[in-house]
Amino acid sequence: MRRILCVMFLLCSGGFTALAAQERPPPVAERDPDFKLEQNYPNPFRSETRIPFVLEETLFEEGETVTVSLRVYNIVWQFVAAPVALRYPGGDRLPLLQLEYRRPGRYEALWNGQDRNGKPVVSGVYFVQMQIEGRGSASPLRMFVSR
Repeated sequence: MRRILCVMFLLCSGGFTALAAQERPPPVAERDPDFKLEQNYPNPFRSETRIPFVLEETLFEEGETVTVSLRVYNIVWQFVAAPVALRYPGGDRLPLLQLEYRRPGRYEALWNGQDRNGKPVVSGVYFVQMQIEGRGSASPLRMFVSR
């Protein structure tokens, strides 16, 4: 109970504003067996966390590429940042927004705990949402930042 109250205080003291319609995350689709967003590690974290995800072979059956996006949101679902792709074939540490993957496998993203302006985020609860173009979203997962 103490942790929840502490998080609520930190988030409320940050002065969040109301959300604009375009800032809301995509709706969560039913569970899709073709891709999976796995729990980040470490969790909680101080400086950075890795976010694993899996793209199954069935996504690539027709020989097409798969477009993947990962977005980090705060507790009131405001867009905070995009993690970067690790070991992405087109270049390392590219923002994981609309990146095309050509093969199935287990991949990883990295979030450095900073917002899109490069400033460290406050301690609290954050969510990461995975979006597969044309297929929907994976259920968001919770991450905890502890500064």
